[in-house]
Amino acid sequence: MRYTLFENRKDELLLIGRVLLMILFVLFGWSKLTHYSDTVAYMTSTGAPAPAFSAIVAIVMEFFVGIAIVIGFYTRPLAAIFVLYTLGTGFIGHHYWTMTGAQQYANMINFYKNVSIAGGLLLLCVTGPGKYSIDRR
Repeated sequence: MRYTLFENRKDELLLIGRVLLMILFVLFGWSKLTHYSDTVAYMTSTGAPAPAFSAIVAIVMEFFVGIAIVIGFYTRPLAAIFVLYTLGTGFIGHHYWTMTGAQQYANMINFYKNVSIAGGLLLLCVTGPGKYSIDRR
């Protein structure tokens, strides 16, 4: 009875959760797509392997897979893949353990944000997308 509000609105909350989890990725994925050469330059600066290929992977994952998760299309398997992507980008792009000062602190925050997002994605793997999704149609 204590959690009736959440149970009664579970599907709506799962939809909102999917949107909130992916909004960052979809927005930045679109930016990466529309500014591809800048994305490759950024990938190069972070030491990402094969920067041009890494940029394509980032665009596909963030924009296209992000949209798929928002609309609830193959949500569980894509969320599982996104967990690996999010953790991988944390290790590649936010390696705070090799930095000092303000740069270390900023990257530590971003690294653990990636870890937290991965946790949310794991929950989505377990719960599924809810009623308001293509998966449920």
